[in-house]
Amino acid sequence: MSAKHVKRSAPKRRAAKARPKTAAVSKTISKTLSVEQSQADKVARGAFAALILVVVLAVLYALGVPARIGQAAGETLGDMGFRVQSVDVVGIERMDSKPVYALALDQRASALPLVDVEGIRGRLLDYGWVKDARVSRRYPDTLVVDILEREPAALWQGKDRLFLIDEEGVLLDRVPVSDMPDLPLLFGDGANQAYPELVRLLDGEPALRAQLASARRVGGRRWDLNVQSGEIILLPEGEDDARAALAKFMKMDRATPLLGLGIERYDLRVPGQAIARVPGLSGEQD
Repeated sequence: MSAKHVKRSAPKRRAAKARPKTAAVSKTISKTLSVEQSQADKVARGAFAALILVVVLAVLYALGVPARIGQAAGETLGDMGFRVQSVDVVGIERMDSKPVYALALDQRASALPLVDVEGIRGRLLDYGWVKDARVSRRYPDTLVVDILEREPAALWQGKDRLFLIDEEGVLLDRVPVSDMPDLPLLFGDGANQAYPELVRLLDGEPALRAQLASARRVGGRRWDLNVQSGEIILLPEGEDDARAALAKFMKMDRATPLLGLGIERYDLRVPGQAIARVPGLSGEQD
């Protein structure tokens, strides 16, 4: 039999895989998901646009364009959760913290972006203890108050009341006599305001500053210094003259001790002289 008469059987076709009968269901799910995703995207775009609008309005408010718009923007942010819920006060060691907390807690439930931090700072600076203050917002819901306290440097006896003051002469607080700290005591009208001058005088003589027990402001013009060994040093008027007289006296004291000898007072008001007054003799009057 020749090759051309050989009948070849047709190749067997592979059976086609049966397609799952879920095509209609898949289309339904796809259509449903498509609608839900579209709605979600729309909501997300709307929320993002609203947030951008609020931020823009807040910026406009900060720039003063106009106040009512900014107020509305701030309240909107407050409604989104940015309201004062807590207060964090730091830096207080000596002063009474109650007034500070009371001032800050007045802002509770206020929209945090609308809190007048500079206004609060200005009111805090009215307290004698507060040398400086910083008020800031910690988002989402905290108002932070950072206090820098003044350092007590001396006591001032004024009109039957005893006050703590710092080196600038600022009144810090009243002090009961029973709770007097170990600080120099000042007497005389205006002694607290003139204390910075006394500080400058004593900075040049640290040995005398360590021995100072009290100082009296006389006639609003000059100082009498009371040292721990019992002597009184009468300084002349004028800061420059007082500094020169005190420097000369302390130089003599370092060469030949003058303090601790039982002298009642040394009068340095006469230029170039240190007149010793012994106990029992009446002194000159100012």
